[in-house]
Amino acid sequence: MTFTPNRPSQFSEEMTWDSLKQAIATSSGFKRWCLEQAAVNTQIQSMNLDQLVSGYLRETLETLAY
Repeated sequence: MTFTPNRPSQFSEEMTWDSLKQAIATSSGFKRWCLEQAAVNTQIQSMNLDQLVSGYLRETLETLAY
């Protein structure tokens, strides 16, 4: 018998992402980023919240990496 460390269930991971996504979506930084993106990217209106938050996090982390 092989020991497998406990791994959070997919449901728990989805709940965590949903909570994080909602918290980010209500932040002033995210709202400002969306307005800036809308000014230069007309396709932003067709993006869902997952895509928007992922893009915001990606750009934020890239900025912090410098």
